[in-house]
Amino acid sequence: MPPSMLKLKPEDIDNEEERRNYTVTIIGCELTGIFHAYLFAKAGFKVNCTDLNPIKVKAITKWKEIFLKREILLEIRKYIKKGLLKITDNIEEAVSSSDILILTFKVKLDRNKKSDYSLLEKTCKKVGPVLKRGSLVIVANATGVGITEGLVKQILEDSSGFKVGVDFGLAYSPLKIFNDELLTSSKCIVAAEDNKSLNAATIVLEKVANTSLEKIRSLKTAEAAVIFDAVQHDVNAALANELALFCEKVGIDYFTAKKVFNDLSNPTLSLAKTRIEPYLLLEDAENLNLKLQLPKLSRQINEKTAKHTVDLVRNALKSCGKPLRRSKIAILGITQARNMRSPPQKIIRKLAKTLTVKGAKISVYDPYLPRYELPELQSTTSKTLTEAVEGTDCIIIVKGHNQFKRLNLNKLKITMRMPAAIVDLEEALEPEKVEKAGFIYRGLGRGVWTK
Repeated sequence: MPPSMLKLKPEDIDNEEERRNYTVTIIGCELTGIFHAYLFAKAGFKVNCTDLNPIKVKAITKWKEIFLKREILLEIRKYIKKGLLKITDNIEEAVSSSDILILTFKVKLDRNKKSDYSLLEKTCKKVGPVLKRGSLVIVANATGVGITEGLVKQILEDSSGFKVGVDFGLAYSPLKIFNDELLTSSKCIVAAEDNKSLNAATIVLEKVANTSLEKIRSLKTAEAAVIFDAVQHDVNAALANELALFCEKVGIDYFTAKKVFNDLSNPTLSLAKTRIEPYLLLEDAENLNLKLQLPKLSRQINEKTAKHTVDLVRNALKSCGKPLRRSKIAILGITQARNMRSPPQKIIRKLAKTLTVKGAKISVYDPYLPRYELPELQSTTSKTLTEAVEGTDCIIIVKGHNQFKRLNLNKLKITMRMPAAIVDLEEALEPEKVEKAGFIYRGLGRGVWTK
């Protein structure tokens, strides 16, 4: 029987054989949870993956909507077959036998964009009564400042009768997850209020992440740091989107200007959908009677990028002598990452719906996401690029996969309904070449079009 996690030493889990003595339960069967399950199983731990929602558990067992690389999916199947990874809907049984618990819930926002921690509360109330003495609990998603030390700690202590740092450990360590390479290239942090929890979480997570972690002896500081990092990206994107608009009006290419100093972000549609972290910060600030203007303004700017995309499409079609209404439009590239299997961008559904409401007929294609994995877009998703662009008046390149950078413009002229337009949101094509081939070109931040 493994010792209490609060007494864990590095040599206790120095190799895979020793790690097999420790059971880890991941609570949350969405992407973050499944990826954590993969990482822990890969490191040699025995792993359970469970969720409060049995429908999500069932979806995982049927391999639905697991947007990970094919190699990782094959590894996960191998771990399941070997009995190293178990998918279960029995949370109590999984928790009661576990040494390490990873909470990978997703904070929701209500209609007023205020945080909803009801799922986290339910999870903690479910976990507390069956929490094993000597176990370690790690919160693995972004939260508002004070949530881990407040809500999580209080519910777990009240429902278990245990005390953090004495009977069980509590730590905070959200990992940035897209794929296996991104994990080790991103800065990893781990935080706790007591040395025993911090030490145990650090030892475990360094084996899993295969890299050193920055230790923070303050849960609030760590929660704030994660939010600040996300907000900084949001602010940078907002600046890039604003400068891109300027470049379109003044008639220059943002990307050419950007290369001079190379310190700017790329303009992007991907952040147009509501991000959680800026609103967590704004809510925390409001509770302190502070009004933070820049994060709020940045969010508003980024959320307007979808509308600007529609304006670019309308303008391009107008130059073709066509109205947006009754036009056929292909949306190409919808994943979050280029040239790899990853979750679809949340903004795609809104963009497709907006164009449809305005009377356009939409087709969607991404080489890394087959139709059956996109139930919300299934009616518009095409099996092939040719099928997606056939008879279209306009294509929108949302994610610049290499396949789209190599588009044969001469073949497109035959396939599309000329005169036709190309709206490029990712600097995938050269404006001059597109116009020379006979198309109308519009690009986010690329004000060098001549037609």
